[in-house]
Amino acid sequence: MSQSTPPALPVTFRPGRTRAVLLTVGAVMFAVISAVALMLERLGPGERVSFFFTAALLFGVLIMLSRPKVVADDEGVTVVNITRTRRLAWAEILKVNLRPGDAWVFLDLSDGTSLPALGIQPGIAKEAAIRDARALRALAESRGTGSEGA
Repeated sequence: MSQSTPPALPVTFRPGRTRAVLLTVGAVMFAVISAVALMLERLGPGERVSFFFTAALLFGVLIMLSRPKVVADDEGVTVVNITRTRRLAWAEILKVNLRPGDAWVFLDLSDGTSLPALGIQPGIAKEAAIRDARALRALAESRGTGSEGA
């Protein structure tokens, strides 16, 4: 990835198409399961409630899967993954990596660890993910101790 000009802050990176698909599928699935629960005449009240509960549970899982994002501001980066959120100062981010075959961006951190940032993933929008990874890399290089990485 080549050097690019950092975007204006604050900026939020998230897999928009993937999020739209997950939320749409979740809403349709909830509607279909709920309609089936209402149309099946032989179901008792408890069974109907279990259909609605199952639909809500499945929709909730898809909402959680649509949650990832990376928010960059003047002070640093907030990485929101499926169940965890982590706040990083710019100086903590040494490198922003999106290598061929990676499912999402990885941030190499100053403590020697690597943090997956699921908010930038090439899944169904590869060009957008590459553009977002370059922008985050440019921000890390201009604001922290970041170095060029593949």
